[in-house]
Amino acid sequence: MTMKEPPSHGMLLSCMPVAVMAVVTGVDVVAGPGVGLLPLVSLGPAFSGLVGGWRRTAVIGVVALLLCVGLGLYNGLFEASRGFAALGSVAGVTGVGIAAAVMRSRRETELAGVRSIAEVAQRVLLRPVPLTAGPLRVAVSYTSAVAEARIGGDLYEVVASPHGVRVIVGDVQGKGLAAVETAAVVLGAFREAAHDEPDLVGLGERLERSVARELEGEKFVTAILAEFGSDHEVVFVNYGHPDPMRVRRDGTADFPQPPSYALPLGLGAPGSDGPKPYPVSFAPGEQLLLYTDGVTEARDDQGAFYPLAERAHLLKDPDPHSALIALREDVVRHAAGPPHDDAAMLLLRYHGHGMGKSVPAD
Repeated sequence: MTMKEPPSHGMLLSCMPVAVMAVVTGVDVVAGPGVGLLPLVSLGPAFSGLVGGWRRTAVIGVVALLLCVGLGLYNGLFEASRGFAALGSVAGVTGVGIAAAVMRSRRETELAGVRSIAEVAQRVLLRPVPLTAGPLRVAVSYTSAVAEARIGGDLYEVVASPHGVRVIVGDVQGKGLAAVETAAVVLGAFREAAHDEPDLVGLGERLERSVARELEGEKFVTAILAEFGSDHEVVFVNYGHPDPMRVRRDGTADFPQPPSYALPLGLGAPGSDGPKPYPVSFAPGEQLLLYTDGVTEARDDQGAFYPLAERAHLLKDPDPHSALIALREDVVRHAAGPPHDDAAMLLLRYHGHGMGKSVPAD
């Protein structure tokens, strides 16, 4: 048995013009002409212009004019100027309401077009990751810090290449359109180089060159690259990014660290030592969570950071997407107020029995 849902705010606003005119009419009939409520009939088309289309506003305006004429005749107001003044007020407000409804309808149409373009841009920039890639099951979560935005400065991608399944999760310094543009550069370079470069070091060097051409000043991109190409092992290259979280079969979690961290993409000095790849064991039944600092740096009302390691048990759901939703909702509950940074999470589960070097593309 389901309970009846309360009326929505939209329905209440839609009914308000008729309700206001009904109340004004009832009070005017009961109180008589001395109260002077007749001009308030214009509230009907005024409210309708705010929430309805121009046709509905015009209909409400005609009803308001008819009510004004009827009440004016009933109260004998047309024997003086009061009735004509009230009639002019209702007609004027109706005209303004129709104009407001037309302008609002145009803005809504433009906004719908912008949102449609934004959704296309999202699909091009952050394409849906494959549900499975080689022996991996994949789930992703992305939350933008910009209100009403769907994409931002965090990035992720999963590519099934001839060299193994390759993954990137990154975080562009800054927010807004400039960060989105930089994320597009990194993702475009990664998608191409992931198929061409025989190892992660070469892949990282391609990304470094692409970012260096685009970024100016001291801007940078933190990123972690991963390659699943040999049995029970994943190789990482870390460019100043938060360490991945590995969740073992018993639910315990650890954060494998590199021997040394490389500078973020865009800050690498010519001739300096490049990043060192490091292998990490990854067995069937285990999970890897790659994420950006928008997750671990989410603060509660006491200023405490999100304790990711303590919440690893939230990833126990057999369905990786449900598990990641549970973790994301917990991050949202922990944070005090709206997010201050983009937050991306990529969950990888090893469900296969072997990880050969050749992985067919999805």
